[in-house]
Amino acid sequence: MKNKEILEKLTLEEKAELCTGKDFWHLNGVERLGIPSVTLTDGPHGLSLRKPDGDIRKSVTATCYPSAATTACSWDRDLLYRMGQAMGQECLKENISIILGPGVNMKRSPLCGRNFEYFSEDPLLAGELAAGLINGIQSKGVGTALKHFAVNTQEKRRLIIDSVADERALREIYLTAFEIAVKKAQSWTVMNSYNKVNGTYSSDNGYLQNKILREEWGFKGAVMSDWGAVNNRVKGLKNGNDLEMPSSKGYGTKKICEAVRSGTLDEKYLDIAADRILTLIEKSKTALGDFTYDEDEHHSLAAEICANSVVLLKNEDNTLPLSKDKTVAVIGEMARAPRYQGEGSSIIVPTKITDAFDSLLEEGYRISYAPGYFKKQDESNDAMVKDACNVASAADAVLLFIGLTEEYESEGYDRRTMSLPLSHNRLLEEVLKVNKNVTVVLSGGSPVIMPWASRVKAILNGYLGGQASGKAIAEIISGKVNPSGKLAETYPLKEADVPCSNYYPGTGLTAEHREGIYIGYRYYDTAQKDVLFPFGHGLSYTEFEYSDIRLSSESITDTDTLSVTCKVKNIGSKDGAEAVQLYVRDCESTVFRPEKELRDFTKVFLKAGEEKEVSFTLSQRAFAYYNINISSWHTESGEFEILIGASSRDIRLSAKAEVISSLPEAQSPDYRESAPCYYGADVKSVPDRQFRALLGRDIPPKYRDVNDRFTVESCLMDAEHTKWGKRIITVMTGGKKPDPDYQGGDPMRDIVLESPLRGLYSMGHGVFTEKTVEGILMLLNGEGSATAMMKIFTGLLPALKRLPELLKII
Repeated sequence: MKNKEILEKLTLEEKAELCTGKDFWHLNGVERLGIPSVTLTDGPHGLSLRKPDGDIRKSVTATCYPSAATTACSWDRDLLYRMGQAMGQECLKENISIILGPGVNMKRSPLCGRNFEYFSEDPLLAGELAAGLINGIQSKGVGTALKHFAVNTQEKRRLIIDSVADERALREIYLTAFEIAVKKAQSWTVMNSYNKVNGTYSSDNGYLQNKILREEWGFKGAVMSDWGAVNNRVKGLKNGNDLEMPSSKGYGTKKICEAVRSGTLDEKYLDIAADRILTLIEKSKTALGDFTYDEDEHHSLAAEICANSVVLLKNEDNTLPLSKDKTVAVIGEMARAPRYQGEGSSIIVPTKITDAFDSLLEEGYRISYAPGYFKKQDESNDAMVKDACNVASAADAVLLFIGLTEEYESEGYDRRTMSLPLSHNRLLEEVLKVNKNVTVVLSGGSPVIMPWASRVKAILNGYLGGQASGKAIAEIISGKVNPSGKLAETYPLKEADVPCSNYYPGTGLTAEHREGIYIGYRYYDTAQKDVLFPFGHGLSYTEFEYSDIRLSSESITDTDTLSVTCKVKNIGSKDGAEAVQLYVRDCESTVFRPEKELRDFTKVFLKAGEEKEVSFTLSQRAFAYYNINISSWHTESGEFEILIGASSRDIRLSAKAEVISSLPEAQSPDYRESAPCYYGADVKSVPDRQFRALLGRDIPPKYRDVNDRFTVESCLMDAEHTKWGKRIITVMTGGKKPDPDYQGGDPMRDIVLESPLRGLYSMGHGVFTEKTVEGILMLLNGEGSATAMMKIFTGLLPALKRLPELLKII
């Protein structure tokens, strides 16, 4: 242990207190020993430090950088490093020691409401970019929290859902990004997710936190809970969860101390966790000095990052860049009130905002404007549409700003549809009737359906570009900046094409990941499914030519490395950058494998007419799959094809190499009889028998048995069929019912209904106690109403004594 002498001076209570938060945003220190309390803040694309009243929209001002969904499209490790350095500097100014992020969960479905916080559907791309960001932040002496570990693929019932996935899908898809980021960047902390993974809550999951994260990957830091994600504090501590966040007002400390004194918890587990927290605090002292940063410089950096991430999806007849000789109609409220960040805990109060309307004026365009819709309303407004059409009909070209509004996607709930708001789609259809020269500028954190894509001239996807997105968009439209973004996720033609569409978001108890390894392009390319825009797609104002692929050897063993080089030339008239993508295909295998998988990438800048050689190095993992028979990575001997291209569907060069396995005796799993649907990715409706074969165990129950007793892990939604469940829900929601026609969500209502009852005392600011919850459970289980009521009121007495303090929190 690094801090043995300090640990010997600490009391049992002090050690236990180190392993829980002091409050919502601080760690406990030990004042008598000079151990300071340090500050954490939300991220992940800028800092969101709450003011004392805790209001999410009254944080200190900070640069709002583009979200991960946006920066992933840069395909630029170095750019993410620079963004991390800037974020770290801003943390230092506010004396923040740890920023919560980045998030590297996989984009299993476009409907996940929190996709804007995550990078990609591909684990290698997500892991590499996250490592760049982490290294940048931590180069400033500020820590990060890599999150949400693991298999957090939805917001619906995220606090209680059991993510059921086979071991190979876990290893190859859902854990790989974490593995890359840990091994390449060693984030100071890892934050676990709310959900269960194959039956065990992440915060209690020793297989994830100890065996995989620490023993296999060599993680050296501390594991913290997401806010309120602790299920069983003692079990979690024993299984690798070092830090409970936020403060549970003494509850977690009490449980740990009781367990140590009773002998049910060996004190060595507490010592190990406390030692990790002491090391974390020691590293965090850098942030306790006096620092500053230049807001204008950071705003310019935010604009640069956005400009390098915006994706030109379509550019018919070279519509863009747009000539300044044309009169331009700017349509859509988002041109003046941009959607530049996601909703939820990541909300940042920006230092400034530049919108596209003002930025286009600065670029010298002659523009007219009509809002066309109200951002806060889904319904179309006839008068606004008419006004927009009048403006559009009088212009040479139309820039139409539409996208997903704050109500359509947010942390806390999933999207109900992949469609844009009705008012946006109708506006587009009506404008097309009066002017065919339409460029759509999209905003939003996730793919949308575009039934109009073939009828507009150009589509510029700005995603959620941060506070300087307007400037970046205007500079791309004018041609001052040549777009170089490439999609980090596939845009399907329709919602039903998504491989998990029949399983998402799961049932009452489970989210079955029946599609296995086939998410994103791994599915679409293997199943030969048409898509709207493929993974890795993105256009430029110039053209690039690929040539001269070379391999260092035609045959290697899987313990060797293979060097790959090719030449890329800018054959157009404008300077530009190209994200060069390398995929690997196993030409023949016993186990099912995707058609191709991204194994490396690089971004190269080329002046007009310039040619450069780019190089890649492939190691064993580039050719391997996770073999459950040997619980390790395994390469089947045979021929592999190296594919280099501009997207997963635009392969420009290929070459083949033989790879000889170092484990020829290892038996590859063969599912051709037990689960044949996985060969060829026919996974939209996987039969129980085949999914059971893939899991290697029985499929867990989908629904709660109505005869089961309610426990602290139950939620009120589980009890809505009971007499007392209905009454309690009515009281806690004010009788509010969800609107079936409303496409947005109600995160507060969902939190009330979908939170485990244990959250009442662990996250309730001391309002509720265990006795209160015991009484509620007695009511739900139909046991002695009078006794239950007495427990509830007895439990609430401490809250009444703290009423003035609680009113300040509320």
